[in-house]
Amino acid sequence: MGDTTLWWVRHDLRLHDNEALVAGAASEKLIPVYCFDPRLDGAESYGGSDSFQFKKTGQHRLRFRHESVTTLREQLREHGSDLIVRHGTPEAVLPEIAAMTNASRGVLQTLPAPEEMAVEAAVKTRLRDAGCAIERVWSHTLYHINDLPTPYESMRDTYTPFRKSVEADATVRDPLTIPNLPPVPTEIDPGEITPVDRLDPSIEKDMPGNRGVYKFSGGETAGLDRVAEYLWETDHVSTYKKTRNGMLGAAYSTKFSPWLNDGSLSPRTIEHELRAYEKERTKNESTYWVLFELIWRDFFQFQVAKHGGAFFSQGGIQQRTDIEWRNDDAQFDRWCRGETGIPFVDANMQELNQTGFMSNRGRQNVASFLVNNLRIDWRRGAAYFETQLIDYDPCSNYGNWAYIAGVGNDSRDRYFNIIKQARNYDENAAYVHHWLPELAALPPKYAHEPWKMSPKEQSTFDVKLGTTYPEPMINLDASYEKLQ
Repeated sequence: MGDTTLWWVRHDLRLHDNEALVAGAASEKLIPVYCFDPRLDGAESYGGSDSFQFKKTGQHRLRFRHESVTTLREQLREHGSDLIVRHGTPEAVLPEIAAMTNASRGVLQTLPAPEEMAVEAAVKTRLRDAGCAIERVWSHTLYHINDLPTPYESMRDTYTPFRKSVEADATVRDPLTIPNLPPVPTEIDPGEITPVDRLDPSIEKDMPGNRGVYKFSGGETAGLDRVAEYLWETDHVSTYKKTRNGMLGAAYSTKFSPWLNDGSLSPRTIEHELRAYEKERTKNESTYWVLFELIWRDFFQFQVAKHGGAFFSQGGIQQRTDIEWRNDDAQFDRWCRGETGIPFVDANMQELNQTGFMSNRGRQNVASFLVNNLRIDWRRGAAYFETQLIDYDPCSNYGNWAYIAGVGNDSRDRYFNIIKQARNYDENAAYVHHWLPELAALPPKYAHEPWKMSPKEQSTFDVKLGTTYPEPMINLDASYEKLQ
């Protein structure tokens, strides 16, 4: 084909199993373009009213994405191509490059959330005005949207029927191989990947997080290495169902989510590797449970495609108006800082703030505390996670928060007994001791409930409530009584 194709790189920062790349590689010339969008990736990247003026992308995810973009450029160059990098909005940058290179076609990954769809619509309009035919691909879920047994518009709003239907009547497509890549037009400047601390000067050169138990490095190479490590090198996948509710360490969970949501790792590749592992090593509940979680991820993607903006509204897809949500800034700030006086909550928030990651068990508990014990608007918590999480995805993040708040895919009012959860999942208080070193001298019974110490015991353990560690901001037992 004697044409030039523009590939707008979005959350598909990889060469393996990449439908947009394969489609673009059929052209005579291919121009991969990544835009650092100032609305998302800069020091002033703050959201609107629904984001409560939080940064769209905090330092942990920005650094991870920066590494992913850098890796993609290196890999494209190894394959005789390149990555064109610009700093600006895609709807301004892409038509300009198309006009400069006489590109006749644009390929792009389509995403279901409203903000991503709005940017996509603007890009399509501008590229078509520039004479580019547009090809959209769906490339970020395990099951392809065109292969669902039931169209997403009419799918049920509960997970189990969705899971059973795709397991029975849909097939995961085989991962795509890396194609031979055509050259990039010589007249175009590749551009600079601006250092991450210039994208956001608030980023510290030596970021906090030395207490983190796993170092997440962005990019396709690191993502594929994690899959190989978790499956083939350590066999940790064979015990995943037993360990997945862990709190501390690198091996209790897959930790694939940062690369999946960044698009530097394909869910179909994970499934392909799992099937090979099951054939060569072992097939059990644990290997199945990894697929179970990938299908949960799909479920939220298709739910957002179905419900659109309602998914992010205060009343959620349930349109509930019976919950009196509060907006107590002082209480919310204490929750954000991990200074609630409830150690299990605080330890998890400290891990999030210092590393950008938190276990699934931790996410459920800190969310339940905010929305059920404090009754603070669930969207504020979701928006704070949007800033901080290294593995943020709008569909999974807001879907899980709405679920806990009782406004999403389950209308039942759910709450977690924080102390019971702490004792079940951090029995020896190792997690609390790790993230709250000021409580490291406390035995487990007090590490989870320090307010039960007498003044003499506080002196013995050198922990003074209100001084070295906060007094609890609420009476947990009293707050539970209101929920029953």
